[in-house]
Amino acid sequence: MKIAIIGLGYVGLPLARLFATKYSVVGIDINKERVDELNMCIDRTLEVDEGLLKQVLKPSNDDKVGLYCTNDLNDIKDSNFYIVTVPTPVDKYNHPDMRPLLIASHDVGKVISIGDIVVYESTVYPCATEDECVPMIENASRLKFNKDFFVGYSPERVNPSDKVHTIDKIKKITSGSTPEVATVIDNVYNSVLLNGTFKASSIKVAEAAKIIENTQRDINIAIINEFAKIFNLMDINTNDVLEAAGSKWNFLPFKPGLVGGHCIGVDPYYLAQKALEYGYNPELILAARRINSSMGKYIATEVIKLMAKNHIRVDNANILILGITFKENCTDIRNSRVIDIYNELLSYNTHVDIYDNYANPVEVKNEYGIELINKNDKFYDAIILAVAHDEFLTYNYDHLTLPSSIIYDVKGVLDKSLNAYTL
Repeated sequence: MKIAIIGLGYVGLPLARLFATKYSVVGIDINKERVDELNMCIDRTLEVDEGLLKQVLKPSNDDKVGLYCTNDLNDIKDSNFYIVTVPTPVDKYNHPDMRPLLIASHDVGKVISIGDIVVYESTVYPCATEDECVPMIENASRLKFNKDFFVGYSPERVNPSDKVHTIDKIKKITSGSTPEVATVIDNVYNSVLLNGTFKASSIKVAEAAKIIENTQRDINIAIINEFAKIFNLMDINTNDVLEAAGSKWNFLPFKPGLVGGHCIGVDPYYLAQKALEYGYNPELILAARRINSSMGKYIATEVIKLMAKNHIRVDNANILILGITFKENCTDIRNSRVIDIYNELLSYNTHVDIYDNYANPVEVKNEYGIELINKNDKFYDAIILAVAHDEFLTYNYDHLTLPSSIIYDVKGVLDKSLNAYTL
């Protein structure tokens, strides 16, 4: 078995590193800078540390066990087991953007041979693998599906920055386009996973299982966000309510906050779009998306109200946002909803700085047009803890605030002695 991983991001790199402990693996990415960094054992996503990369990286593409990183499509021609891990985002209208996946499928079609297997890990709506990706492979390869080549689906379950539920310790769903191929795929994944696999009855069942995992979380967070809005009107501390309710054995421990990133904030749109195509209006799914998408603007408005209540002049006020990545202790800025807080605050004619030591300033500038500050050397009228990086939990807030300043703790994690306002 010689494995090719297409896409070396948050999903592909940890997977490639894991498979490289037992197989010959070629990892390919279109970003040459990314490939060059990986070959120097540098992972800017912080998902695979330098020591683990050093253990598996090999300098040439040969048959030995290990990982070879490249951006040359020809280097994966000798593979026979292809795994596609490219992003599946949405466009500005929240419609699924399948272009990266279809381009990757076409590229795989250029290099596969008779008998090869292609496994998809990218999140898609049910039937996408067989209805949209397979035709791209057939067109580029001139090979026949389920006769000359086969496919499978094993949805990614990577949780960025999570050092407990790492890829080797999670249970993976597997599936294949024929029963025999499903068994082969299941065996390959089982050979490197500590907690085994769940073999789904079909590819579309595996696709559907993945997409409802994140949709369910989105809906659960949405109801907590709605609770927070109601309790704020009633002057009730939401965190206190959740703590009390959490004493019941079957109460689910969700918290209010921003819902961004490339999974929970995106995947429900894939299922909703497919449901609409079948003539069904997914009311609950879309309502949850509307609630969670509104939270950035809501938080900004709450901060402005608190400033006015505390007699802090809003016009030309200085406000600091701590964090721009989509979650704590993570470098990923994709679909970060912190930008919604930022934009709404600007509409009140305030001066807003953002500080985040995890985020790449160049990426933030390119993605959002924002210049991150590299140090905090002035006083602010309001500080918003938007992302709970470990660094911010023990921050010295005294050197940033005036006696009248307010601190707004979006995540509800700061020490109570700071008297921070929360959702």
